[in-house]
Amino acid sequence: MTKLFSFKHLYNFLFAGLLALALNLNSISYCDFPTNWNIGFQDPATPLMEGIIALHSDIWAIMLFVAVFVLYILCSILLKFDNNAVQKPYKVHHNSMLEIVWTTLPALLLCVIAIPSFTLLYSLDEIVDPTVTVKCIGKQWYWTYEYSDYAVDDDSSKAGGGIMFDSYLLQDDDLQEGQLRLLEVDNRLVLPVNSHIRLLTSSADVIHSFAVPSLGVKLDAIPGRLNQTSLLIKREGCFYGQCSELCGASHALMPICVESVSAEEYINWINAKLDEV
Repeated sequence: MTKLFSFKHLYNFLFAGLLALALNLNSISYCDFPTNWNIGFQDPATPLMEGIIALHSDIWAIMLFVAVFVLYILCSILLKFDNNAVQKPYKVHHNSMLEIVWTTLPALLLCVIAIPSFTLLYSLDEIVDPTVTVKCIGKQWYWTYEYSDYAVDDDSSKAGGGIMFDSYLLQDDDLQEGQLRLLEVDNRLVLPVNSHIRLLTSSADVIHSFAVPSLGVKLDAIPGRLNQTSLLIKREGCFYGQCSELCGASHALMPICVESVSAEEYINWINAKLDEV
């Protein structure tokens, strides 16, 4: 009789799987845009988004432990104190130690959750001396990006002497193979990797919201006000988002596409834009 299973076959299978994984490490594809039936996070591209996902996972683990513990206590009470199992009812009115325990443990659990939560919250609001400053202006229904660090002429009327361009939704007839419908734009927001970036948002008409899930960014764009946040993109790629504040009839047609490139490619892109100005 031949053996249907052996540990040698298992070892060979595991070895082949690990070898295939090692050979494809450089070709891993990231999920940086919405997909059908996706109920999880998109792959993170910034340290802040990594922290958000890690905190979410930790809280889920704690919540699962609490749910299982409460379910166990509930089932134990139903089984052990059933009318048929217990002939003489228990008469327990007060138990000081038990009351202290069930009051103290949830408080300690909340403290365990609060410490990393406040750490992440302060990290989200931390402003580091930026290498690049980009202003994102929401308009009905497109985005305007302004790179004010690169002045061409103080008297220039274009972007106050810097780089400014509009970013519109790419229509279905203009889409190329591999581009995403309702997410691709004609002019992408280009940013360098491994550089501290200050992102400013404002609006020219109604309230918008600049949201890119992979970057961990969701910042309101309010008329007459400037909001800011910091970014540090760790890898190259294209990250897609949308306006996340109901802003009118074409609210769903305000996509955001952030393209992160190397420092050399970013400098070449900036020079090309300055030549256009």
